[in-house]
Amino acid sequence: FSYLRRSCPSVMLKALGQTFFSTGLQSPKFTAEEPKGQDYEIRTYHPTRWMSTTVSGMQGDECTSTGFRRLFRYIQGNNKTKTKVEMTAPVTCRVDPGAGPACESQFTVSFYIPDELQENPPEPTDPDVFLEDRKEFTAYVRTYGGFSNENMKREELLKLLESLKRDGVEFVDKPYYTAGYDSPFKLTNRRNEVWVLKCRNWPILTNE
Repeated sequence: FSYLRRSCPSVMLKALGQTFFSTGLQSPKFTAEEPKGQDYEIRTYHPTRWMSTTVSGMQGDECTSTGFRRLFRYIQGNNKTKTKVEMTAPVTCRVDPGAGPACESQFTVSFYIPDELQENPPEPTDPDVFLEDRKEFTAYVRTYGGFSNENMKREELLKLLESLKRDGVEFVDKPYYTAGYDSPFKLTNRRNEVWVLKCRNWPILTNE
């Protein structure tokens, strides 16, 4: 979430830092498989529920930041029960590329709902925030470090696609996902990912 350093008010950044550094963060459970190559992972994620919001635009980092701010307000109590929700990781972003270079893309930013709230999550008050039910799905995952940005995500995605083609793996090239695990204040050993879905698992949403 390095882009949040530039886009979030200082009060939100302080709250964000406290949230990330409080305890170990919950993550969705998955089963790992042995990949054909050593430069990516294969993960099968269990069915889960996420809180999501979609932003359309030309600038991926800006759209992702807008989406994250909406979700951060939700976990800080901007929901119908005014419940503060524990931060989780990763925050994912589904990217539905536009039809051409001059067309807007859709960025759906999603926050994993903690285990104890999976069955009955607080209802959002923001009409742009919605509950997302994900079926079990398998993703090919490439991990990389540093402060991620739009160019890095694109480069890492292309590397992952090249690896999958090399290994003769069938996959869905779009939409694809990006995932971030770290606070903007973490300076070293940062973890970022790009996900490409296995063909038989598309679509992964129950309402698609």
